[in-house]
Amino acid sequence: MLSPDLAKIRSFEVVPQLPDTLRPLAAIAHNLWWTWHPEAVELFVRVDRDLWQKCNHNPVMLLGHCPQERLNELCDDDGFLTALHRTFQNMQRHLTRTPWIKRRHPDVGDFTVAYFCAEFGLTECLQIYSGGLGCLAGDHLKSAAALGLPLIGVGLLYRRGYFQQYLNADGWQQEYYPDLDFANLSLDLVKDQSGEPVRVDVQIADRQVQIGIWKVQVGRVDLFLLDTNLPENDETDRAITGQLYGGDMETRITQEIVLGIGGVRALVAMGIDPDICHMNEGHSAFLALERVRYIIEAHDLEFDAAREQAAASNIFTTHTPVPAGIDRFAPEIMDRYFGDYCSLLRLDMNRFLALGRERAGDEDEFFSMAVLAIGMSKLVNGVSRLHGVVSRSMWCNLWPGVPEQDVPIGSVTNGVHARSWMSGGLINLLDRYLGAARWQNDPADQTVWQSITEVPDDELWRVHELRRQRLVLWTRRRLREQLEARGADPEQIRDAADALDPSTLTIGFARRFATYKRGTLIFRDTERLLGMLSNRERPIQIIIAGKAHPMDASGKELIRKIIQTGRSLDGVRRIVFLENYDINVARYLVQGCDLWLNTPRRGMEASGTSGMKAALNGVLNCSVLDGWWDEAYANDLGWAIGRGETYSNHDLEDEVESHSLYDLLEQQIIPLFYLRDEHRVPRQWVARMKQCISTLAPKFNATRMVQQYVEQYYLPALRRSRMLGADNLEKAIALARQKDRMRAAWSSLKIDEVHADTRLPLGIQQKLDIRVTATLGELDPAEVKVQVYVGKLDNDGYIRDGQAFELPHVDRRPEGSHDFQGSIEIRTSGRHGFAVRLVPGGEMFDGTTVPGLILWDRGEQTTGTRTHAVEVAGANA
Repeated sequence: MLSPDLAKIRSFEVVPQLPDTLRPLAAIAHNLWWTWHPEAVELFVRVDRDLWQKCNHNPVMLLGHCPQERLNELCDDDGFLTALHRTFQNMQRHLTRTPWIKRRHPDVGDFTVAYFCAEFGLTECLQIYSGGLGCLAGDHLKSAAALGLPLIGVGLLYRRGYFQQYLNADGWQQEYYPDLDFANLSLDLVKDQSGEPVRVDVQIADRQVQIGIWKVQVGRVDLFLLDTNLPENDETDRAITGQLYGGDMETRITQEIVLGIGGVRALVAMGIDPDICHMNEGHSAFLALERVRYIIEAHDLEFDAAREQAAASNIFTTHTPVPAGIDRFAPEIMDRYFGDYCSLLRLDMNRFLALGRERAGDEDEFFSMAVLAIGMSKLVNGVSRLHGVVSRSMWCNLWPGVPEQDVPIGSVTNGVHARSWMSGGLINLLDRYLGAARWQNDPADQTVWQSITEVPDDELWRVHELRRQRLVLWTRRRLREQLEARGADPEQIRDAADALDPSTLTIGFARRFATYKRGTLIFRDTERLLGMLSNRERPIQIIIAGKAHPMDASGKELIRKIIQTGRSLDGVRRIVFLENYDINVARYLVQGCDLWLNTPRRGMEASGTSGMKAALNGVLNCSVLDGWWDEAYANDLGWAIGRGETYSNHDLEDEVESHSLYDLLEQQIIPLFYLRDEHRVPRQWVARMKQCISTLAPKFNATRMVQQYVEQYYLPALRRSRMLGADNLEKAIALARQKDRMRAAWSSLKIDEVHADTRLPLGIQQKLDIRVTATLGELDPAEVKVQVYVGKLDNDGYIRDGQAFELPHVDRRPEGSHDFQGSIEIRTSGRHGFAVRLVPGGEMFDGTTVPGLILWDRGEQTTGTRTHAVEVAGANA
C-alpha cells in the first residue's frame, strides 16, 4: 500500500467499454429503479450469474468486471437484446409517467419535498443502512418515485456503511468495516456547470469542514448523499461520515450537523429550495435551525418570526417509543459546537438550549434532538396507531394543560414497497390473476386485491413451496460458508448440507438484537421446544438473523445464547442463525418462511415492517400486539401472543407469553399447517394466506403511506407555509407578534362564570345550553376560543376521550368581560362531564396547539380542573 504522504498520487477513473447496443444496460444499472423490477434483475443475472453473486448484486461492478468477450457475446444474443430493449422502455415510461399528485391535486402547483434521514436502505450493495429505519426510508423514496411525487432524499454517504457481522466459535458477535467502493456503485458526484465538484462547508467546533455531494437515482427521485471524506479535511473530519451509528456522542453530533445544516446548504448550493422538509427521525433536526438562519438572513427578522415560517413547512416523524432511544447532548457539548452558531439565530445560549429541553429553565437538562424537532415542526407523527398513543404520552409535558389524547402528535402507519419485497414468482402470479397494471400502479386500492380469491390454491401454494425450497438451499450454502470461515470441524460442515428440510414448517425471526425484542423468548422452555423441533410427523424449524449494536453487550449475549441453545438441542439441522443480516437475507426470509415471529415487549416496537414484508408474500404473522400488528391483527390473518397486556414484572411477562407462544404453535399453527387434502395442499392455511395478502397488502404498503403523508401532512404544510410566507412573510411576522401579545396577556385571562343546568338528566340528543363569561383583558374575542371539552366520565371523575366544541361570542358586558354561549348534544347515555377552557383563536391558530396558552376553568378549587357532570338518560328512562 502506497501512502499519499510518501508520494503524490494522481487519480483517474476507468469505466466499462460497453458496445453501443448495450448502452441501455448501463443506464438501467445507474438507476435503482432496477431494484424493484425483477425483469431488470434478470438481465444482470443473464450477463453472468456467478459474477452477479460475487458482486453482491451490484450491476455497476458487474459491468465493470465482466469480460469484454462476454459483452460481445451479448451483442449477438437476440433474446437478451429484446429483453433489454423492453426493460429500458419500461424504465423510460416510469420516468415520464404523469405524476399521481398532478392527477389527484391538479391545482396545487409545483413544490418540492426534501426527505432527510440518517440512513437509506435501497439495495444490499449500497450498505448505508442498518435496519428498519433505513429500509423504511428506502421504501418511501421508491413509492414516491412510483407516484411521481416531487420528493428528494438527503442522507450521508458512509465510507464504511454499517458494520458487517460474523460470529466466533463461541457464538459471540464480531464486527468488521469494509470500505465502500464508490467508483463501482450507482453514485454520481454532483458537479457545477464548469465540471467542478459542488462543495459546501459547515463549522464543526473551531474548524470549517468541507462536504461533497453524491447523487443516487431512485427511479425519478434524486437521493443526495453528503461526504466529508475529502482531502481538504483533516483525518478527524474525514471520519465524520465514516460509519453509520459508530463512535461516541461527539461523532454523533458532528454527523447530525453535517446531515441537518450541511444538508440544507447542499440543497441551496444545487439551486434547490424545498417547500417542505420532512425529518425522518431526529438525527436531521438541526436542519430546522439552518432554515431559520436563512430566513433571518434573507428578511432581517428576529428568531420567532423566522421560526413560524420555517416550522410551518417542517414535518417530524418520530420512530422512538422510549426516551432512552433519543439522541441527547450535554450542555457543554452544545456550547462547544453551537456557541457561535446561536448568535446567527439572534439567540443567546440559554434560549438556544431551551429549544431542545422539555423543561426550558433546567440548565442541567441535556439537549434532545426529538424535542428540537417537535418544537420546530408544525406537524409531528408516530409510525403506527399505537405508537401515536405512546408518543403523545411520551411528549405530553411539552404541552402543559393539554389532555394527553389531544397532544398534537398524529400517526401514519408505516408501509413497505410491495415490488421490492415480493418474490418474483408471486409477482408473476398476481400479474396473471389481478392484472399487472391494476395492482402495481395502485397497490393501495383495496378492491384490486380482492381478486386474489381467483388464484387457485394449488398455484399459490406451489409458488410458496418453491420459495421455501429456495430459502432452504440458500441457507445451507450460507451456513456452510459461515462454518468454514469459523474454522468448524469437517463433520459440522458436512452436516450443514442437511440443515433444515424443504417441506417443514419454517419459522422466521429476523430483526435487530435489542433486549426488548426478546429474541430468546421461544427458547425459554427448551424441552417443550425440542418436542416440536424433533416431532417426526409435524416438525418445525427456525431461521434467525439479526445484528446487535457493537456497543450493546446484552444484545450480543442474546445471540450467543441462541447459538449455544441450538447446539445443546442438536439444532444444527433445525435451528440456523444466519450471519450478517441485510436486505438480501431479509428478502429470502420474508419470501420463503411460513410463519413470521415477533416478540417485543408491548409498547416498545414503534411499528415493525419485517412482518409487513412477510405478509405481502402470504407469510402468516405470529406476534405480540405491538406496533403495526396491534392494528392489523384479525383471527383469520395470523396469531396474537396475548391480548395486549402490559406487565410490570418482565420475568412474569416472559413466562406468560412464552407459554402463550408454545400453546399457539402446538394447538393451532402446527396442526393447521400440516392439515393437507388429497393433493397435499393445506387448504385452510392457503385461505389464510389469501386473506392475509388481500387485507394487509393495500393497508400496509408504502404507496398508501406516502399518499397519506401527502394528504395529511405535505399539502397542509404547503398551504400553511404559503399563507404565512405571502407578502414578504407578513403573516408569519404577525403570528409571532400575536403570540408574544398573548403570552404577555395570558395571565390576566379569567373564566368568571359557567352556567349550565345539569340538575336533571338529559335525554339522548337533547341539547344542553352553556353560557360562559370570561375576562379577556387586552385580548379581543376574535383572538380567543372558548371551548367546552366534553366526554364520558370514569369512576374517578376523569373525562375520557373528550372532544372540544367552540362557543360563539354573543355579548360584551359593560365591565369589559364577554359572554360566549352555545349548546352541546350527547348521543349516548351514561354519565358525562364537561369542562371549559380558553385557547388561542383566529385564522392563523386554526388547528394549532400552542404550548402554555391554555386556560381551564378551575372554579374555586386550588388544583385541578372543574368538571361539570351530566347524566344522559337512556331511551327507556
